[in-house]
Amino acid sequence: MLVLLASAGIALLVSLFATPLFIKGFSRIGWGQFIRDDGPQSHHTKRGTPTMGGLVFIVATLVGYFGGKLLGQDLPTQPALLILLLMIGMGAVGFVDDFLKISNQRSLGLGGWAKVAGQVVVSVLFGVLAIMRPFDDSGRTVVDPVISAVRDIPWLDLSGWGTLGAIVFLLWILLMNVSASNAVNVTDGLDGLATGAVILSMVGYAAIAFWQFNQSCFIDGAEAGCYDVLKPLDVATLAATLVGALIGFLWWNTSPAQIFMGDVGSLALGGALAGFAVMTDTHLLLILIAGLPIIVTGSVILQRIYFKLTGGKRIFLMSPLHHHFELKGWAEVTIVVRFWILAGLFVAAGIGLFYFEWALRS
Repeated sequence: MLVLLASAGIALLVSLFATPLFIKGFSRIGWGQFIRDDGPQSHHTKRGTPTMGGLVFIVATLVGYFGGKLLGQDLPTQPALLILLLMIGMGAVGFVDDFLKISNQRSLGLGGWAKVAGQVVVSVLFGVLAIMRPFDDSGRTVVDPVISAVRDIPWLDLSGWGTLGAIVFLLWILLMNVSASNAVNVTDGLDGLATGAVILSMVGYAAIAFWQFNQSCFIDGAEAGCYDVLKPLDVATLAATLVGALIGFLWWNTSPAQIFMGDVGSLALGGALAGFAVMTDTHLLLILIAGLPIIVTGSVILQRIYFKLTGGKRIFLMSPLHHHFELKGWAEVTIVVRFWILAGLFVAAGIGLFYFEWALRS
């Protein structure tokens, strides 16, 4: 518990006090945001605002997590390290995308297929290590190839399928990661919107993992409804560390934003969400924990489908959904706060469902 608090506190302080240094440095080297021409006109005033701020909270998370471990004389665990691998790997894909935008002086970076290819490589590496790397001498791997909801679903156990089961599970992880990372990326359209929403999601995962630690099947006197997940306290520690890093970043990212997270930040956060879902065996619960980004992304999909089916008609004035409300005259801060409320309600529903399932079993 002390390591959790220390890690979160270090990450908060690093992010809070290092972000202004990153802002000055990025401004000096010309890493400024480009604005899409077809977006809301009010956004053109944001052109040139330092971007790629995701580097700040990635660094703060790493310093916080390993700093807390050092202070507590505690070793990092494989589940947490794999989540970090997924987060950093997805952040690297986003970094290339952001860098190309800046280098080419336009709002488009990597092509669609190139970005997906990067996400595939990172997802497969994460999945292979998760289901094939031995956790201990017994031969147990970090996660089992079982699709889960609020815990493993027995009839979706793919371990008996051999190689085919491993491939299907890797495809499932790929789907989760690509969906989550792109959902956060689409949500990152207003000052502080994605940052605040992911903070709430990470609070949810910290609570879930901490509860799994208290109800672990590996402790003496474990009762019905216990959780057979590995190192849940360290997973909770990493989630809390990321919360601290994002809170420090939000201080500078809230309206009017002095720095944007960029794709390096949004893709990294989406990868982290998928990683926490995998390590806590709550795959399908991600739909609620990341409810706001999923709805925002869904608005884009609906808009495109409806546009094609009706020959040019639109459901929303503009997608993603937050731009629709901007064009309806809502103030940016109003949209962000109301969307945060929705995100919090989704997370609360997810935690409630998680606890309700445990209560029924117990």
